[in-house]
Amino acid sequence: MNSSDAEVPALAAEVRVALLRAARRVRVERSDEDVSAGQFSVLAYLDRHGPATPGAIAEFERVRPPSVTRTLAALEALGLVERSPHPDDRRQVLVRLTASGREAVETTRSRRDAWLARRLADLDPAERELLAAATDLLRRIADS
Repeated sequence: MNSSDAEVPALAAEVRVALLRAARRVRVERSDEDVSAGQFSVLAYLDRHGPATPGAIAEFERVRPPSVTRTLAALEALGLVERSPHPDDRRQVLVRLTASGREAVETTRSRRDAWLARRLADLDPAERELLAAATDLLRRIADS
């Protein structure tokens, strides 16, 4: 193992910590303080994928169905999602975003992008170029 191979575990730890801190800071920017990070994740899933069963949401979120049931109940009480009978299986329900839910997702994403854009504007062009290259690498790592 050469010296660069020996540095990989330390680099992995540094990247992990930096990613977690950055993600935590971005999550602070949201449209509604009543919506938790986990609840927003469900809203974002529904925005990207369209109506879904609670089971599909639980599988995607990697949580147990009772957790999703509680999350959906809270989101429904806030008027951000609505349930309707499944068209093919009456034992199931489909959950979909309401107009307010879609607006909450769009507003939160806009706030997060604006916060990050302000921070990126403080970087010099070479640093932004380096970050763009790192973003491509991180995407490749995450997709593998």
